Amino acid sequence: MDLIEAHGLAITEFDRRVRRVRPEHWALGTPCEKWSVRDLVGHLVQEQLWAPELLAGCTVEQVGDRFDHDNLGSDPLHSWVLAAAAAREAWITPKALQRPVHLSSGKSTAVEYGWQMTTDLAVHSWDLARAVGADERINPGLARAVLEHVSPNAEEWRAAGLFGPAVAVPDAADPQTRLLALTGRTP
Repeated sequence: MDLIEAHGLAITEFDRRVRRVRPEHWALGTPCEKWSVRDLVGHLVQEQLWAPELLAGCTVEQVGDRFDHDNLGSDPLHSWVLAAAAAREAWITPKALQRPVHLSSGKSTAVEYGWQMTTDLAVHSWDLARAVGADERINPGLARAVLEHVSPNAEEWRAAGLFGPAVAVPDAADPQTRLLALTGRTP
């Protein structure tokens, strides 16, 4: 599965869960330590808002603190839909994957940035599903593609604080279970 297909599936997976959030769910805790459902969705909205800027060549300094506030407002679903649509449009723009991007960690390729975004969307879709009692199954092809990309970088990402300690699972576990365990979640 290529990045653009994986990214589209990951946005769909997260979108499916956001649409299941009810008013009473926003304050619930999530598998992400210290994050409520609102915090988690806010994190993903903020990431989607950054994507068009970074893919257009802006640096972190140029974007500044533009998105360092509550991006959900009074209608979190609407905020998600708008941010996700803008991000997806930026990703599918011709030659978007050929551009370098400037991240807080330094210069990167758009492809590497895209896999980071896709990973976050896929894994957090499970986190959100777990928090609100929705279907936790991630598209199997997406789980496999993200696992293949994350596996070689897992320790580096863990050292950077992006993943918690890995959870032991049987070698024969399905790709989703292995992905979640690799990223520090107890499936």
